[in-house]
Amino acid sequence: MNNNFLIRVLLYITVLVMAIYFVYVLIPQKKTTPSPTTHIPIQVTYYTPDRHLDKAAEYCDSLGYNMEFAILINLAPHSGNYRFFGFNLETKDTLLKGLVAHGHCQSTENRFAQFSNELGSNCSSLGHYKVGGQYKGSFGTSYKLHGLDSSNSNALSRYVVLHSHSCIPDKEWEDDICQSEGCPTVSPSVLQKLIPYLDNAKKPVLLWIYD
Repeated sequence: MNNNFLIRVLLYITVLVMAIYFVYVLIPQKKTTPSPTTHIPIQVTYYTPDRHLDKAAEYCDSLGYNMEFAILINLAPHSGNYRFFGFNLETKDTLLKGLVAHGHCQSTENRFAQFSNELGSNCSSLGHYKVGGQYKGSFGTSYKLHGLDSSNSNALSRYVVLHSHSCIPDKEWEDDICQSEGCPTVSPSVLQKLIPYLDNAKKPVLLWIYD
């Protein structure tokens, strides 16, 4: 083996080593980091049902119901939103607002409200209700609800009532709140605010659930 061949081999090895050094050491490498796991919050929005106020006012006026206080429940948004509103229908002032649970419909797959008037469905029922008398039930202070439409005519038979539960938060948040067995369920503090409006009403009070 002659010297020229050895020199060529050494030169080849030297060039290869320098090339590797240049590529992997001198040239900055782009660092790849795994994408962080992010929490995508559900947007919390404040819903003002202006277009329903006029309809509620017309309905109450036609039946001789209380115009100074009515309850409107919009079950279309996510349950972390304020969906329960108490209004003065004459002045359109918001007297109170809060979170409200909808019925679970015997399923944990539906995050948004599903509706039924069937006995044993455990669903919320759309429609107009007359708030009935106060009584002490298994959840404490409660109010009977008389369904006034074909979509909620079984309210009394289904024991759908207005009551409170400690699992309902007082303020909006990004996650789901607990579900009920079909009752519009509010937080204890919201119910305490409701009691004077309901107990002191001289005329029947409307509760309207819609989506």
